Amino acid sequence: MKTEADYYALFEAYRAGGLADEEQAALEHRLAADPELAQRLSEFEKLTGMLTAYGRRQALRRRLQTIHAAMVAEQAPRLDLAKAADQDERREQLTARPAPRPMLRVSRTEEKLRAFWQGHRATMLVAAAVAVLAVFTTLLGLEMYRTAQQSSSSRNGYTMLRREVERIKRNQRSMNRAITQIDATQPTERINPGKFSGTGFALTSDGYLVTSYHVIQGADSLLIENRARQRFRAEPVFTDVAHDLAILQITDKDFIGFGRLPYAFKRNQADLGEKVYTLGYPREDLVFNDGSLSARSGFEGDTNFYQVSIPVNPGNSGGPLLDDRGNLIGVVSGRQMDVQSAAFATKSSYLMHLVDSLSTTGAGRPYNLPRANQLSGASRPQQIRKLQDYVFVVKVYE
Repeated sequence: MKTEADYYALFEAYRAGGLADEEQAALEHRLAADPELAQRLSEFEKLTGMLTAYGRRQALRRRLQTIHAAMVAEQAPRLDLAKAADQDERREQLTARPAPRPMLRVSRTEEKLRAFWQGHRATMLVAAAVAVLAVFTTLLGLEMYRTAQQSSSSRNGYTMLRREVERIKRNQRSMNRAITQIDATQPTERINPGKFSGTGFALTSDGYLVTSYHVIQGADSLLIENRARQRFRAEPVFTDVAHDLAILQITDKDFIGFGRLPYAFKRNQADLGEKVYTLGYPREDLVFNDGSLSARSGFEGDTNFYQVSIPVNPGNSGGPLLDDRGNLIGVVSGRQMDVQSAAFATKSSYLMHLVDSLSTTGAGRPYNLPRANQLSGASRPQQIRKLQDYVFVVKVYE
């Protein structure tokens, strides 16, 4: 049975023209006859297109930075020279005799600026063209982002599970006022709990995590908090709006790692009817819920998601979805509004292909994913005890 990775390798060879004529003809015949295989090819093309665009944006940003640094370094001594020439010109004007009649005269400063323009016209035109291209690329990206967000938020019957924490802020302000009234001489420390929160879990032992994109959307800064209330600063290194995924990296210097991750990531599809469970932070304490995999496609037939019969609440977004053997099979994303126990999760097979692609294309450092599953064969309470230290609250500050 072929895995998702096998299909992606086949599609990559097909698009690169690396298949023999017989293999290519056989694949095209299958694509015409098998809608599911054609859908897989379409998903592969969307993913590779997104990664290619991301790489181009990174290359364009580096090119603009190089051009800007070169222009600054080159213009600094020339500006000093132009200033000195302007001072010489003013002295000459003060000491020169009055001209009998007005004469058209080009100053030394203008001569030097004209010479600079003639010598660097091509470079400046290229820089201007690149800058204009960058502006239009940014505007196009913003428009695409808004369109995607409007499309995502307007899907009738589907709701994301990011948790607003304004209620927590109000409770904290009330508590601070009470403390101040008890002892007005002691200053009270007010810790901003953030505006939104969700769930995330460890992707690698060296500080990479996974959560849902909509959890961190619009964040100025992020804090990761574990069960022991330890907090670490983090920043996103890659986001995928279409599949509601975000990869984060802890940036605190005193972070020493998560330790060996006890679970493994499932690279192929899970089976219909499998028993599954999730851990998350719809409240300040870790919450467990279980159910079964009820469909191998998500909301409105999206094949990148599972549907699971698990009751989830705002704050569960980004949490891990695991099977009975402790394999991670998905990332909780949202739920159907009119059905409390119909939740949706991004498939781990897509997440694994995304991680492999990022490592291969150089868009990020290689991700050292866990290879062994320490949860297999353990009871559910034993699995949760081992798993709970690798599931975190993701707090969003705006």
